[in-house]
Amino acid sequence: MDKFVIIGNGVAAAGCIEGIRSTENEGRITVISEEKHPVYCRPLISYYLEEKTDREKMKYRADGFYESNGCSVIFKKAVSIDKSKRHVILEDGEKVSYTSLCVATGSSPFVPPFEGLDTVKHCFSFMTIDDAEALKKELSKDKDVLIIGAGLIGLKCAEGIGDRAKSVTVCDLAGRILSSILDDDCAAIMQKRLEDSGIAFMLGDSAVKFDGNKAIMKSGKTVKFDILVIAVGVRANSALIRDIGGNVNRGITVDKYGKTSVKNIYAAGDCTECVDYSDGMNKVIAIMPNAYIGGFTAGVNMAGGKTEFANPIPMNSIGFFGIHAMTAGSYDGELFEDRSENTIRRFFTKDGRLIGFMLVGCNERAGIYTSLIRERIPLSTLNFDMLRKTADFTSFSAESRKHVFGGEI
Repeated sequence: MDKFVIIGNGVAAAGCIEGIRSTENEGRITVISEEKHPVYCRPLISYYLEEKTDREKMKYRADGFYESNGCSVIFKKAVSIDKSKRHVILEDGEKVSYTSLCVATGSSPFVPPFEGLDTVKHCFSFMTIDDAEALKKELSKDKDVLIIGAGLIGLKCAEGIGDRAKSVTVCDLAGRILSSILDDDCAAIMQKRLEDSGIAFMLGDSAVKFDGNKAIMKSGKTVKFDILVIAVGVRANSALIRDIGGNVNRGITVDKYGKTSVKNIYAAGDCTECVDYSDGMNKVIAIMPNAYIGGFTAGVNMAGGKTEFANPIPMNSIGFFGIHAMTAGSYDGELFEDRSENTIRRFFTKDGRLIGFMLVGCNERAGIYTSLIRERIPLSTLNFDMLRKTADFTSFSAESRKHVFGGEI
């Protein structure tokens, strides 16, 4: 009997379980989870802080998911892999044997080696529900919070604690918020909404060292705080594969089937890197849809089926205090723009095809645009001027509708 083992218990792992079971029902599945919770939606932890959701609603799969799929879960940390004997070694020395293995270990917060960080009494990350619980215990209306990092994690944390703290200040060495996915104009609209909601920013400046509850900034300024949140970025948890000689760059390298360079070992989710279909570059694309699809793909192939992870691209759909931004693809192309006072719609084209977009303050069916990028539909086959203003299928020719949507509409 096949023994399928999955290291990790996030969205990629859930996809892997369902991929295996879509192909065969007999083999045993063992999930090894360092985190002591069933699979849940990590992007919801800011809403959990705001008490807009609860643990029950954060579940990614219903109770009974593991049992109904014939899974056993071991809540321990995997510390190494013996690829010759096909064993996963756990923190207490226990060995779990496998026929096929999927590494779905996700990512971890990157904490720079700040001088004096050990003098900070209340310091947190913001990646897991346990992080949110720990932060929640310390928050109160008389405490000032400093967040290092104006990316997605830092800003969602700021939104989540805005009404639970005396003040929230976000600093970042970059000159704009969300610098990895938005340009200056788009970021400015999002920043204004955050500022209007009480969040303060120190951009182009960040902490370089700490002295207790004081941060000394690169500019020389001193910022006092009661609570510190470090959200500088994340790193792929790739050590298990690197340590056994597998190919690793910024993440574990996988092919279109989810295979690593190590025999009988697959990988999926935020710990991996793959080819971005919009620009042809290898990169970590750490988003939930890609994690699930990558996990499902790996699971099918682990169980003897054959499927490919088709056309992954970076995508983001984010919102703060009622204003939303959606982005996808790459921005290295000709720009087409429509804008008003509080909205920007930017589309980037290359060689007659859409390769990326930014939508800020808009309520669009962005799936139409991502389909154009993934399917590389020639813009000459549709009314692009109309489509830039409204994401509507009537902009497509009959043949394009059939190709993108799977039939005439």
